[in-house]
Amino acid sequence: MEPYDVIVIGGGQSALATGYYLRRTTLRYVILDREEAPGGAWQHAWDSLTLFSPALWCSLPGVIMPGGKEHYPGKQEAVDYLTAYEERYQLPVIRPVEVKRVNKENGLFVVHTNRDTYYAKAVVSATGSYHSPVIPDIPNKGSFKGRILHSAEYRAPFRGKRVAVVGEGNSGAQILAELSKVTDTLWITRNSPEFLPDHIDGKYLFDAATQLYEAKQRGEELQPPSLGHIVMVPAVKEARDRKVYQAWLPPFDTFTPDGIAWNDGRKEQVDVVIFCTGFKPSLSHLAPIFNGHKITTKGTRALEADGLWLVGYGSWTGFASATIIGVGRTAKRTVEEIIGYL
Repeated sequence: MEPYDVIVIGGGQSALATGYYLRRTTLRYVILDREEAPGGAWQHAWDSLTLFSPALWCSLPGVIMPGGKEHYPGKQEAVDYLTAYEERYQLPVIRPVEVKRVNKENGLFVVHTNRDTYYAKAVVSATGSYHSPVIPDIPNKGSFKGRILHSAEYRAPFRGKRVAVVGEGNSGAQILAELSKVTDTLWITRNSPEFLPDHIDGKYLFDAATQLYEAKQRGEELQPPSLGHIVMVPAVKEARDRKVYQAWLPPFDTFTPDGIAWNDGRKEQVDVVIFCTGFKPSLSHLAPIFNGHKITTKGTRALEADGLWLVGYGSWTGFASATIIGVGRTAKRTVEEIIGYL
């Protein structure tokens, strides 16, 4: 197969933002997406999920998401937006193609997939983290007779069950808001939950990211705001008014057959435990290049593998780059660097 100039691995918001800027060049490129349909990881989220920015600030470069300044889009609106975006710009996405591993031979990247082998002069990994959920290793997990799942697997309330929600971030707060309407819940948090003021949302966080970026360009250092604080989207405000968030428990120490327990002797019977404990970057396909070593980057460029960039993995590859609006800046800079490299 004739080598591409660039192969983008992934088909979500980060890959599409990179594709937007690649289409404005003369480079020959392709996007390989493991999903069956457009929409990236959003299509797997629970139905009531709400983005934490109004629609105007949930947009990729070139097209504003419909909804305006006051409306907080839901999961399906994000999927519809990314689907229309991909179609509007006729981005060359091949799916479903799962990249198994990437290595480099004779100056070219060899991209092995479940379908074909592709070759490229440069590679952009934009696989995100959805497929690498993190669940803490807690003793006696195997003895628990109930159900254990990650927020990535959550779909709908467990009506009539007693559910423990673990995690004090936005996912935990939103899932707890929905569950608390139909069942008995416990909230388990490592730290005290921190709620942003009602008027602060993703737009504020994006503006802060812009200030951080501009400061770095001037050689200054700023302390970035936390992206883990809870944004007061409508569902969370409603749950707050019902006093859902007034009590929480520290992390439990062990599972029991019918629930969870702490070393101080406290026990709670629960039927379901949902871990809203984050994700790690999905980078197993790059293992042949790095042999398990940490991937060091400057911006999005991998320092130990010429021709490789990583886009959309959060603060590691650009503050707020794991958000829809935040990834555009790093995608643009990445394509500029690729042009210089090639």
